[in-house]
Amino acid sequence: MSTALVLSAGGMFAAWEVGVWKSLSRRFQPDCIVGASAGAWNGWVVASGCGGEELTALWLDPSLAAIFPHPAVLHEKARQLFDRFRPRIPIGLTVVEVPWLRQRLVRDSAITWRHLAATCSIPLVFPPVRIEGAYFVDGGFLGALPLWAASEMGATRVIAVNALGGPDRPAGLGAIAALHALARPLAKSCPADLEVLRIEPSTPLGSVSDALRWSRANIERWIDQGERDANRACTSITM
Repeated sequence: MSTALVLSAGGMFAAWEVGVWKSLSRRFQPDCIVGASAGAWNGWVVASGCGGEELTALWLDPSLAAIFPHPAVLHEKARQLFDRFRPRIPIGLTVVEVPWLRQRLVRDSAITWRHLAATCSIPLVFPPVRIEGAYFVDGGFLGALPLWAASEMGATRVIAVNALGGPDRPAGLGAIAALHALARPLAKSCPADLEVLRIEPSTPLGSVSDALRWSRANIERWIDQGERDANRACTSITM
């Protein structure tokens, strides 16, 4: 059985995934990792062998506050991640080709810093990223939790870490979900035979503005919550 760690999109909410990984890393090592948007950045670092403390330090870097809404800063951060970390296990990230709205899985050595930038290029906030004559945007646009991509990478089982899931989703995030729903007919679905074990926030992480704005207090709070949520989940699932 091949087990994938799938990390969702979520903007700054993806800091919650750091806490989840701090807990999971003490119990579990994935065979491969898949991520969308900010989850792809987390996945790139985790696949490079980094633990929760190093990932926490990256999220507590105040320079993250300058990313929104400046594409040059986003691209520079993507270059830094690409140059600093080298995955040791299979890694995949998702992007969406525009204007055709086609989901793409990019894997392993095919990933460049431009793909890391493209997977976080939120439509209407950042411009598409040009790669080999085509244009790509945020991998979470057509699917925040790319379970289909884990199946394409050969996984039969998934630990799905979904920063945008959980109860009582705020109204602003509901509006984003409605936008995604318009494109849902174009999105790839989860294979029926894929075993999926979900970890989601036990309480809402915040508003849309919180998801776009870096705040040290929020980052610390979300990381702590992610670790607690994963600790609870791990008592009911077998890694």
